[in-house]
Amino acid sequence: MGIVYAEITLKNAGDKVRVQERLIKEKEVRTVTVRAMADTGCGSLVISEGIREKLGLAITGLRRSTGGAKRPCQVTEPVEVHWKNRDAVCRALGLPGAEEVLLGAIPLEDLDLIVDPVRQELTGAHGEEALFMLK
Repeated sequence: MGIVYAEITLKNAGDKVRVQERLIKEKEVRTVTVRAMADTGCGSLVISEGIREKLGLAITGLRRSTGGAKRPCQVTEPVEVHWKNRDAVCRALGLPGAEEVLLGAIPLEDLDLIVDPVRQELTGAHGEEALFMLK
């Protein structure tokens, strides 16, 4: 099938709340745009320690990974994930030494995206408009 990458923007979701509460300005929201690998075999959003620090995300817990060598992962505060006109909120797994951002199955589903194996790109599962699954 090949490897599919997409440009996504990550924002500190807590900062977005602080904007709504008028504690900070919109321009103060910690944001980073990255090239992420769409990885349907990964469950979550995986980020490096450096990206976690740039976004100012606190570590809320630890979990062990299930694939290959079972390594401890840092569970972060919520992150907003933006792709084109779509957005979703999820917690990320901070993986020390991670070289790539992985956009896993849960955020892909929440963004209503699928991997198009022919064009090797992300595309809307239900067209241009993101839909939510209720069942």
